[in-house]
Amino acid sequence: MNGYYQKLLQNYAQKGLLVDTNILLLWIIGSVDRNFIEKFKRTADRFTAADFDLIHQILGQFQIKVTTTSILTEVSNLMGQLKGKYKEDYFSAFAKVITLVDENLVKSSEICILPEFNKFGLTDSAITKIARDNYLVLTDDLPLYHYLSNLKIDVINFNHIRNL
Repeated sequence: MNGYYQKLLQNYAQKGLLVDTNILLLWIIGSVDRNFIEKFKRTADRFTAADFDLIHQILGQFQIKVTTTSILTEVSNLMGQLKGKYKEDYFSAFAKVITLVDENLVKSSEICILPEFNKFGLTDSAITKIARDNYLVLTDDLPLYHYLSNLKIDVINFNHIRNL
């Protein structure tokens, strides 16, 4: 990983990392079965087992991992597409992850009045509100990445670091 990204990671190691939906989903799926990453339709087209290894390494550098209620809900909905025993195993892993992250609560009524709400919706607007001057954001969402960068909110696009 290049110096710029390593410095960002170091600067926020004690403050915290806000983990976006797809990255959190990858972490959960990979923590149960790395091989399932490339089989589950919600991760297969965007992630590999090597991506999980990188995410696991990055998350290990942070004492504080942050998420939002909206992100957790999105992950839950995506994992709801699992069937049978898989579903039970992955939701059990999800429950463990929930206990490891700090869930930041922001009322939807506070989020919907933000200028970015009409463009990005609830989840990404909550990320913007919570991350500002508080946390480093890790996402694979290019429009969100550009928006946060333009606001001078520290953010890493996972797609930019996966090949470094």
